[in-house]
Amino acid sequence: MAFGTVAVTFAVGLTSSLGEVGASQDPESRAAVTVTTVKVDTLAPPPPPPVGGGAVSPSPVTGGTPSTSEPKVADPAKVRSAVTARAGLKSYYGKLRTEVAVAGVSGAVRAVLYEGDSRSGSYEMLSGHWITGRGQVVVPSRFLERTSTEVGDTVRLTYGKETADVRIVGESFDTSGNQLEIHTAMADFPSAEPETFLVDVRSGVPADAYARQLAAMVRPLGGDATTVPPADQKDVILIMDAMAVLLTLMLVAVAGLGVLNSVVLDTRERVHDVGVCKAVGMTPRQTVSLVLASVAAIGAVGGLLGVPVGYALHRLVMPVMGRAVGTGMPTPVLDVFGPVQLILPGLGGVVLAMLGALAPAGWAARTRTATALRTE
Repeated sequence: MAFGTVAVTFAVGLTSSLGEVGASQDPESRAAVTVTTVKVDTLAPPPPPPVGGGAVSPSPVTGGTPSTSEPKVADPAKVRSAVTARAGLKSYYGKLRTEVAVAGVSGAVRAVLYEGDSRSGSYEMLSGHWITGRGQVVVPSRFLERTSTEVGDTVRLTYGKETADVRIVGESFDTSGNQLEIHTAMADFPSAEPETFLVDVRSGVPADAYARQLAAMVRPLGGDATTVPPADQKDVILIMDAMAVLLTLMLVAVAGLGVLNSVVLDTRERVHDVGVCKAVGMTPRQTVSLVLASVAAIGAVGGLLGVPVGYALHRLVMPVMGRAVGTGMPTPVLDVFGPVQLILPGLGGVVLAMLGALAPAGWAARTRTATALRTE
């Protein structure tokens, strides 16, 4: 029982934490409406970084000639004007994914530049705070390790021909692997323009209707507006959730079979006692209740032991998973257990014990009194 409860508790915590990880790594999904300077049906994944000096697309660091196959890009200023002109707007911020050069780091570094108040689209922080203005940059843990810097230090960024000295104000929670991605203010680079605007609407304003009306304004310019982010990278989280659920079901099945085996042996050993009880008037329903009651207490004890162990296992494994990808784990990812998440696995121990004992209890209830009394 304790083993099964540990598995369920750990699985609940793991899936909840993975959900928090997915939400923290997809801040664009928090916006009600996503407005792009390129039509959604022409958006494509960014090309891989150039290898051996062969540039596939122009870069603000390396320069280059744009490809003639690139879709038409709307003027960001006109798209911004369309966004601010629509009634029902609550807030918005601009975003540009690009590459910059960082002093002390070889090669280009992936960067996200923000225009306006981007706190609604911020990543979870391990230390420090999110960018609040120009001259600030938020970096992942791997950046601090690779550059031997810490929060509060200053680094030099180069975008195209523009250079800015920015201060590291925060360490972000980033699960993107070895690829560095930094976050800084667009105001530090005057030539940068947003490629995406993330919009929040006022309470009571339907996001779908707002997006359709805004799309009608920006599509003639070459842009688009939708309630669905152009890119959604949740496949890995879904696969890990499915694996955790499958493993938990297997472990619970093993625990249930263990209960079944134990109760079968115990019931057969006590079949004479059951026959005596039947002879003095015990009904089949009372016989089932007797067998189930004998395992309910064991299930309760197993639940009380298993929930703390499962909780501790979750707190131990999640930081190890974070270190495997070069990052720590923020508080929202670790603190996913509430009263319900802790009580239900404990009650699940009792339910699992009773389910495992249900078949033997039914056999005991169906056993004829004479047959049971002849068993010695």
